[in-house]
Amino acid sequence: MGAIRLGTFADPASGHRFPGLVTGAGTVVDVSEAGASTRALLADWDRVLPALDAMVEAEGVPLDGLAVLPPVEPGQILQSGANYRTHVIDLAAAHHAERGTRPDAEIRAEVAEMMDRRAAEGTPYLFIGLPSAVTGPTDDVVIPPWTRKFDWELELAAVIGREAFRVSRQDAIGHIAAYTIANDLTARDQVFRRDMPEIGTDWFRAKNGPGFTPLGPWLVPARDVDPSDLRLRLELDGPDGGVMQDETTKDMLFDVAALVAAASEITPLRPGDLVLTGSPAGNGMALGRLLRDGDVMTGSITGPGVDLGTQRTRVVAER
Repeated sequence: MGAIRLGTFADPASGHRFPGLVTGAGTVVDVSEAGASTRALLADWDRVLPALDAMVEAEGVPLDGLAVLPPVEPGQILQSGANYRTHVIDLAAAHHAERGTRPDAEIRAEVAEMMDRRAAEGTPYLFIGLPSAVTGPTDDVVIPPWTRKFDWELELAAVIGREAFRVSRQDAIGHIAAYTIANDLTARDQVFRRDMPEIGTDWFRAKNGPGFTPLGPWLVPARDVDPSDLRLRLELDGPDGGVMQDETTKDMLFDVAALVAAASEITPLRPGDLVLTGSPAGNGMALGRLLRDGDVMTGSITGPGVDLGTQRTRVVAER
C-alpha cells in the first residue's frame, strides 16, 4: 500500500466541503463519516488511521472536478527561523551586502561558525504565525502594496495529532500525525524594524498577510515519512526563473523532534496545529531575484517512497 494522501476538498457545484483520500486512480474518497474535517480526524488519529487504510480503495469522485483546499485549518502555527545552515549563511551575506560593510567571505565564515555552535549548544528559534495567512496549494498569492521584496520559503510542516505539552525530544515524534508542505512567504523589507532597531525583527508584519502561507496539498501520515531524508524543491516560472530551492532536510540545524519539543515547552500543541521546520537555502533575497507579478511557484517535497504532493501558486500584484 502506498502512502495515504488526505486532503480537504469542495464540490464547486454544490459547495459541499469534505475531508477526502486521494486514490492512485486519481479519485477522491469522501471520508467525512470518520470525521467532519481533517482536524477532527487528527484529534482521533490512532483510531482513524486504520479506518482510512481500509477506505483508500473505495469508489471516489474525480479529483480534477474538485477544488483542493488547505488540507487542515490549524489552530496554531509555530514557525521556525534560521533552521537550515546554508540558508542562514546565504541570508546573512545578502543582508550585509546591502549595507556594504564587510567582505562576503568574512561574513560567511563567521556565520557558519555561529551556526555550528548553535546546533551543538543552542535551542530552536520559534515564532508565531497566523491561521488567517493560510491559503490553498493552487490559490493565487497577492503581493501587498507595502512590500517591494516578497520572497519564497518552501518548508516541511509537521502536523500535530496527539496533544503535546512539555514533551521530550525523544517522545516528540510520537505526537506528529502527518506532514505537509508550506510556503512561508516573507516580505523581506519588513523583517527588521528600522525605526526601532533595538526591537529587532517584526515577524508579524513580514509573514502574516493574507495568503502568505500556501499549504498542502496533502497530509501524509508520519508513519510513511522519514523527515530526516526529504528533498525540498521550488521552481520559479518567470523571467530569470528556474530551480531556486533544491535542498534536503539533512541541512537542518534542529530536527523535527527538537522543534516540536521546543514548541511544546512553551505552549500546548493540539491536533491540527502546525510546526513549520524552516526554509532551506535558495531564497530570492540571497539570489537577488524577488517575486514579481506573473511569477508561478511550483513546490514539492519528496523522499524515498514518499511524495507530499505539489503546490503551484501564481503571484499577482495587488491592483
